[in-house]
Amino acid sequence: MIAAGWALFGLGIVHIAYGLVRFRKPLADAWAAGFVDQFAASEARRAAFWFMMSGPPLMAFGQLAAHAAATSDLWQLRLIGLYLLGLGCVGVVAFPKSPLWLLLAISPVFIAAGIGWMPAGR
Repeated sequence: MIAAGWALFGLGIVHIAYGLVRFRKPLADAWAAGFVDQFAASEARRAAFWFMMSGPPLMAFGQLAAHAAATSDLWQLRLIGLYLLGLGCVGVVAFPKSPLWLLLAISPVFIAAGIGWMPAGR
């Protein structure tokens, strides 16, 4: 489970890195325009903003999950799994052709560890 937490953390880093490459132009344009209140100017800038903003929460969930696994905090692992499940459900309904299906795939792992069906400390 510790590895799963750090994998989620890594996914957040990859999200940010990919966003910097994928949305290089809209991010640069927003920066050149002064950054403040510049992300409502276009659809590309809005997409860039929200894509980039999803990286840090993934990192936080991952770090919390790794810590919870290391300390055998089952309640916290279960809660993280439930949050990921909820985010995945809403995300898939709102945007079916997205990678948010991954949240539906990994959330049961955290929930199962939080219930005690899987060892938490691995």
